[in-house]
Amino acid sequence: MTIHIKVYSDFVCPYCFLAETPLLKATEGKDVEIEWMPYELRPFPQETLRADEEYLQRSWQESVQPLSKKMGVNMILPDVSPQPHTFYAHEGLLFAKEYNKEREYAHLVFKTFYQKGEDIGKITVLRKIAEEVGLDGNAFQHALEYREFNQEREKYLKEAVEDLNITAVPTIIIGERVLKGLHPQANIERALRGAIRDAKFEFCDGDECE
Repeated sequence: MTIHIKVYSDFVCPYCFLAETPLLKATEGKDVEIEWMPYELRPFPQETLRADEEYLQRSWQESVQPLSKKMGVNMILPDVSPQPHTFYAHEGLLFAKEYNKEREYAHLVFKTFYQKGEDIGKITVLRKIAEEVGLDGNAFQHALEYREFNQEREKYLKEAVEDLNITAVPTIIIGERVLKGLHPQANIERALRGAIRDAKFEFCDGDECE
């Protein structure tokens, strides 16, 4: 039985990038379907963080950098200032989802920002990512310029906030279990085992459930 996993994240959230590693390790070889969901920490026109802000610099030095080294994930603090809004990046994710390329796309958006330091708020940068994962660059750029996925993105964001009460990312939903924040591989595996048990009892009867 396939276990459905939803991952709510924002591309300017360093912990969301770090969350990829334990999630993929925990689900490797498992019958799971991972769906990457859009979430915006600072939706437009809300101001985003400046690269020189004390809060950002301190959290990077005291938290993100030690964690990234411990987990073996190469990361830099991008000097893009202010940080980009991510509505284009998320609409690109929804475009990629139509071609089953959302996982590859999301990974490269994170890498482009946190390893190359490029501005992922620019359509030209996102188009290069789309083409790198095998998507049609012209169609991708057209979709973003004409905001073809704007309403769908806003629908997902509304559901996340109003229906699921998601207020921070990463948030990983595994069956009925919700993991908020950055969790180690063991926690994700535990939640996955619980979801598998839940699914087994839902579709079995009597002695079959033992």
